[in-house]
Amino acid sequence: MLINKRQVALFVGGALFGSVGTKLLQSRDAKKGYAHVVAAALRVKDEVVNNVAVLRENCSDIMAEARSINERRKSEEDAALVEDHSEEV
Repeated sequence: MLINKRQVALFVGGALFGSVGTKLLQSRDAKKGYAHVVAAALRVKDEVVNNVAVLRENCSDIMAEARSINERRKSEEDAALVEDHSEEV
């Protein structure tokens, strides 16, 4: 088995990067940074949830108005049909 020098260098580099990366991830400053990022993500999530709630309310209002329009239109059409039939007799 012939091992390529490039493969060995990539393996050693990856191992070093992993070791250093693990130490960086465990540092106190990094944890503070992660906490700030997570806090910002939670604020964004709350804002999205609020926006979705407002959107649902608006959609419900629109649907109610549309149903009302259709009911009114249907009753007007029914009244017009009754008038047409009474005129024919």
